[in-house]
Amino acid sequence: MPRANRKRRRSPAPEMHRNNRYKESPPDFSLLASLYPSFRQYLLFPSSSDRPTIDFTDFSATRELTRVLLLHDHGVNWWIPDGHLCPTVPNRSNYIHWIEDLLSSNLIPPISNSDSNSEKLVRGFDIGTGANCIYPLLGASLKGWSFVGSDVTEVALEWARKNVESNPHISNLIEIRDARKSQSLDGELTSTTMPSDHVLVDAVKEGERFDFCMCNPPFFESLEDAGLNPKTACGGTSEEMVCPGGEQAFIHRIIEDSVSLKHSFRWFTSMVGRKVNLKILISKIREVGAMVVKTTEFVQGQTARWGLAWSFLPPRRNLISPNAPIKTDLSFMLQGLQRKAGAFQVLKSVETFFLSTGASCKSDLASFFVNITISGELAGEMFNDGTKTDAAIDGFSFRIVVFEQTPGTLLVRGSLLRKDSSNAGAFQLLFSQLEVNLKMEFLHKSGG
Repeated sequence: MPRANRKRRRSPAPEMHRNNRYKESPPDFSLLASLYPSFRQYLLFPSSSDRPTIDFTDFSATRELTRVLLLHDHGVNWWIPDGHLCPTVPNRSNYIHWIEDLLSSNLIPPISNSDSNSEKLVRGFDIGTGANCIYPLLGASLKGWSFVGSDVTEVALEWARKNVESNPHISNLIEIRDARKSQSLDGELTSTTMPSDHVLVDAVKEGERFDFCMCNPPFFESLEDAGLNPKTACGGTSEEMVCPGGEQAFIHRIIEDSVSLKHSFRWFTSMVGRKVNLKILISKIREVGAMVVKTTEFVQGQTARWGLAWSFLPPRRNLISPNAPIKTDLSFMLQGLQRKAGAFQVLKSVETFFLSTGASCKSDLASFFVNITISGELAGEMFNDGTKTDAAIDGFSFRIVVFEQTPGTLLVRGSLLRKDSSNAGAFQLLFSQLEVNLKMEFLHKSGG
C-alpha cells in the first residue's frame, strides 16, 4: 500500500456563492453615482486605481451604498437611523443562497404547515431582524420566501416595520414580531419586560412550521470588542452587537430552544464569527441529538464568517439509491489522529452518538465493540418518509467495532447482526451519519 503523502494541501480559498449576483459583477460605483446623485458625494478616486471607491469607515457612506444597491439591484426601498447595524448586501446575500442550497438539496424533507394555503411557500424565521430587516427583505425579493422577523427593542421593531411597509410588493410576505411578547396557546399576546433566555420558544406560535430560521447573532461580549476593526464602520447598537458571553452564549440559546422546537423547523441556522466557536457549537448540537449538522464559510471581504445549520428531522430514506448495492457490513478509516484519541475514546463517542438518537447501546470495552438496537418505534420516527402507512417498521440491531491499525489510524467497522436486507438501507444511512460525526469530532480536533 503506497504511503500517504503527509503534506497537508492548502484548502482553496472560499469564494462568493455561485448564485450571488455580485460574484461575477461587483457593484459599479461609477454607474451607481450617475444614477443616484445622493451616492456621488461619497465617491473617492485613489491615485493607485482608476476605479472609484468609498470610505468604508464612514457610516453614512456605507449606509448609502446599501440603500442604492437594494434599490438598484433588488427594487427594495430601505433606510436605517444613525448608529444601527448597516448590512452589506453582497455578504448577506451569501447566507440567503446557502439556505437555498440546504432547502433544494432535500436532505431534510419539507414539513407540513398548519396553514394548508402555505404548503408550497418557503417560510423563514429571522432571529433579531434588526432595524435593517435585511434577511426578510432579501429573501422575499430574491426568492419570494415568507418571513417572520423578530426583535426585542422598540426602535428595531419600528424601523423594521417601516422598511417592510415601504415595499408593498413584498410586504404581505413579511411579519415583524415582538419577541418580548409570548405567543400563548390561545393566540393572545402576553407582554413582558423581564429578560428571557429564549430567543425562539416565546416567539413561535403554537402549530407554526418553518423551513428554516436564520440569525446574525451579537458577535461580541462588549462594545469595546465590537469596535476593534478599524477598516469598517457598519454601526450597530449594543443590542445588535453585544451579548453576555458573546456569540457562543447566544447561539447556545438557539440550540437549547431548537430542542423544544425540533419538529417545527426543517433547519436551524446561524452565522458564526469565530472559528473556534464553531467546533464548540457543533459539539453542543451533537450533544442535544441533532440528526444532521452542516457548515460553510462565507466570503466577507477581509472578515471570515461561517454558517452553521442543524436539523433534528431524519434525512430522506431515498438518499440511499435503490440501485446501490445493499451492504450489511460497512467500514471507514480515521487517519491522522492525535495520540490521545485512541480506540477507547472513539468507541465512547460511538456510544454517545447513538444514545443521543434514542437507541439502546450495550458496550464491551474490553473487546472494543458496542451493540446498538434501534426499536421499531424509533425506526418509524427516524425513517418514516412522511407518507401515511399502517405498515410497521421493524427494529434492527448492529455492532460497531473499533480496531487500531497503526498509531494514529483506526478502522471503524459496522455489521448488521441479522444479515437480511430489510433494514440495510437504514443501517447504511446511520453508519454514514456516524462517519461524518466521528470525522468532525476527531479529525477536526487533530487539524485534519
